[in-house]
Amino acid sequence: MALVEFAYSLPIMVTLGLGGLELVNYTTAHLRVNQIAISLADNASRAKQEVVGANPRFRELDANESIRAAQLQGGNLDLKANGRVVLSSLEVNEDGGQWIHWQRCGGDKSYPSRYGTEDEGETGTSFAGMGTGTRLVQAEPRFAIMYAEVFYDYQPIVFRGLIPEQTIYKTAAMYVRDDRDLSGIFNPSPEADESFC
Repeated sequence: MALVEFAYSLPIMVTLGLGGLELVNYTTAHLRVNQIAISLADNASRAKQEVVGANPRFRELDANESIRAAQLQGGNLDLKANGRVVLSSLEVNEDGGQWIHWQRCGGDKSYPSRYGTEDEGETGTSFAGMGTGTRLVQAEPRFAIMYAEVFYDYQPIVFRGLIPEQTIYKTAAMYVRDDRDLSGIFNPSPEADESFC
């Protein structure tokens, strides 16, 4: 009798167990992608090359290393193959409007920034900033914000019907920690590859 009851309940218990495993994996993927976005924005906000008698500079090398660090942090998510990171420098243009001064990307997927490309808002005040609703981010004059966007193509491990394949999207923004030369992104010798979007 106990064996028959066990046989009837086993499929239900296995289904519940595997469903729980899928939910845990999905939740963990969201958490990890969110932490990657925060780390990318934070690393880019701290990176700099000291310059004697001038403000520190942000280099192509710094952008590449920040993106590479985000991909390494992803570990077995394989963010390079399964995702895309977009790093933008949000600044104030000469007209007092918001401006994506430069933008760098990494990853094999082709997701564009949801807020525009490099030089979006270069003139005028029509570009509102990055983010939406109450989470709209705007830079202040003479300061830059490193805005990170991370896209990750989630692949279910067990039940594709329970949680379908989808793109997890997370953002983070950090003010640049020190004064920074905002005239551009620099590429001094030895030059680094430019990770254009």
